[in-house]
Amino acid sequence: MREAEIKALLVDPINNAPVVLLKDRHSSKAMPIWIGEAEAMSIALGLQSGSFPRPLPHDLMKAIIDDLEGSVEKIVISGLKEGTYYATIFLKSPDGTVAEVDARPSDSLALALRVGSPIYVADEVFEASAIESPFAEEDAFQEFVEYGMSLAQFKKLIG
Repeated sequence: MREAEIKALLVDPINNAPVVLLKDRHSSKAMPIWIGEAEAMSIALGLQSGSFPRPLPHDLMKAIIDDLEGSVEKIVISGLKEGTYYATIFLKSPDGTVAEVDARPSDSLALALRVGSPIYVADEVFEASAIESPFAEEDAFQEFVEYGMSLAQFKKLIG
């Protein structure tokens, strides 16, 4: 398994679909996952530590987990079948029991941002879809983050 981090939230110029780019923490490779607009908005808010006056679904998930005194141990992008990615959220209860919950990767990533849990990608999934990261040099990525797309610009692109 590879530990990954969300390196970018982009818009595919061909079909205007949101794409989240997961970068392997120990190599220059990354894995793109095309996601839905609502999940992209939630991930964008998580990346910018933003919030809405009322909880979005991923904020609600976090609140429920917190109220039950549980935690998200990790999320794993665990499968790829016919172009569709699959993920598993590992939830830990107060007594230490770990439950594995099937989830969409986009929902898993949005939740991971809110709770600070690590993100992993199964080796076979990563190897099947990894590309050389367009942000291989950290300076290029930092420039993108500091001077790149704002949340308002992102909303215009997907709205």
